[in-house]
Amino acid sequence: MTKTLRIDIISDVMCPWCIVGYRQLSAALEATGTAHEIHWHPFELNPDMPPEGQNLREHIMQKYGSSLEESEQSRQHLKTLGSDLGIDFQFSDGSRMHNTFNTHQLLHWANTQERMHDLKQALFIAHFTNARDLSDNAVLADIAGEIGLDRTEALAVLDDQRYASQIRQEENFWTKQGIRGVPAVVFDRQHLVTGAQGVDNFTSILKQLAEETA
Repeated sequence: MTKTLRIDIISDVMCPWCIVGYRQLSAALEATGTAHEIHWHPFELNPDMPPEGQNLREHIMQKYGSSLEESEQSRQHLKTLGSDLGIDFQFSDGSRMHNTFNTHQLLHWANTQERMHDLKQALFIAHFTNARDLSDNAVLADIAGEIGLDRTEALAVLDDQRYASQIRQEENFWTKQGIRGVPAVVFDRQHLVTGAQGVDNFTSILKQLAEETA
């Protein structure tokens, strides 16, 4: 009987490399026919971000000390990578970076209904393709409703912050495991791979893991 590979992915929906890395991994899983189960976990790229967020280009230039030209090159590189993976990155001068504590709470709630993966994908698209404001609870509830979850309940979850302590605990757990950047992918609870590795590299990793368990 084929063993199902457990894959834990620590990520943030504000992180373009997280959706790129996931799509690369997904293509490798399909190419190798690997039986797998994915578990998403929270990470906040900007836990101290104020509610109104910050202009994305301004944020990147400030955080990484990059120039306007470097910022533009990075966007073009992501758009090219994205187009090969079915991701329509739509960056503009108005693109913003937001804190995602509430998105992680909503994802936790979706997981109680086994819909976390679907919501995660919807949130990536909402942010990167449709420039929707994921710091707005009404927008988050709308997105939950669009994938068939109960919008009213989603809004209530966010309003009463009912999963706040669970998210803090989980974030702290991964920080204590040494996770400082995302995407971070843990295969079979023991092999950590960080960053968007590319389809070929992920394929090699999966084949190596399959050989080890054979």
